[in-house]
Amino acid sequence: MGSTSLIPPSTGMHHIPEPDLLQVLSPEGQRRADADLDPWLTDVTPGMLAALHRDMTLIRRIDTECTHLQRQGELALWPPLLGQEAAQVGSALAMEAEDYVFPSYRENGVAYLRGIDPLGLVRLWRGSTYAGWTPADHNVAAQQIIIGAQALHAVGYAMGITRDGADAAAISYFGDGATSQGDVNEAMVFAASFHAPVVFFCQNNQWAISEPVGLQAKRHIADRPWGFGIPAMRVDGNDVLAVLAATRRALERARNGGGPTFIEAVTYRMGPHTTADDPTRYRDSDEVEAWRAKDPIDRLEKHLEELGEDLEAVRAAATTAADALAAELRAGVAALQEPEPSELFDHVYAEPHHELERQREHYRLYLEQFDGPQLAAGAR
Repeated sequence: MGSTSLIPPSTGMHHIPEPDLLQVLSPEGQRRADADLDPWLTDVTPGMLAALHRDMTLIRRIDTECTHLQRQGELALWPPLLGQEAAQVGSALAMEAEDYVFPSYRENGVAYLRGIDPLGLVRLWRGSTYAGWTPADHNVAAQQIIIGAQALHAVGYAMGITRDGADAAAISYFGDGATSQGDVNEAMVFAASFHAPVVFFCQNNQWAISEPVGLQAKRHIADRPWGFGIPAMRVDGNDVLAVLAATRRALERARNGGGPTFIEAVTYRMGPHTTADDPTRYRDSDEVEAWRAKDPIDRLEKHLEELGEDLEAVRAAATTAADALAAELRAGVAALQEPEPSELFDHVYAEPHHELERQREHYRLYLEQFDGPQLAAGAR
């Protein structure tokens, strides 16, 4: 299939059919030549493909286990990423250690691949901590719940990179629904104006909770950034190699002074928006089945088979690693100790703060009304 270096805005008033994507692996697992993406995939070997398969399998298992944990009452909420593994694995592995990630609430796979303990993710969604990791340790900001706010944070950080003269880039993740938020659009204005080394990575999973993407976007989402002066690529988000190549290209462009780039990774949210959602109320099962045929892990397995690799061995290695990770995660959850009420006020300010101490004491007195001095003592 043909492609352009950085895809210009589409013509017409309605969506172009989905084959209008940058793609390296077809849904049948066949490798397609692409003059723009292939130069960024020269290091791909069968061993690397097996590693990508393993990473996607591990992320899917974390997601499945955490969904089960929520159903079993161990987590307050969980935002599933089922079906979006290629978008997260491909983009995460394109980064360098110095690059800084600004995630939404769904980039749990990206967080894991940046070295974050899955137990930290669990503690966050259990409501036991403000953040499950120290951002500076992994160059991953705390997950943002406010839709689109992380785009502004990423651009601000990227502007700081430029001022410091550092060789790095920032990347901000968000969904298709966030592109209608003011924060994302304002972030693009600043990024274009100040030539910030930032990549806007939109996982277009087709649904903004219960609203289909076609309701808010009459043209491709990748068309929008051009109006801000930001070039965009529209890639098959279920093709891990296409995502890897596109993200590598965008990040390298940012690091070399080329400014911001927007990537629309077209994928699908196979599960609910969160575990509090029931997608059967607003989407058709035929649509889900059509996207199931484009499953990113199945696609890579078909490609490995086409290459003559021992697929059963690849699967077995990935499954063994996933089983061990799941067992470790569940053991960690069983051993978790809930924080004392007073810890709500810890790590809010770097130095002691009079107003915060007043609030701590007020909270202690509040708790004492319900459970007596024993619980309130924990708030001291």
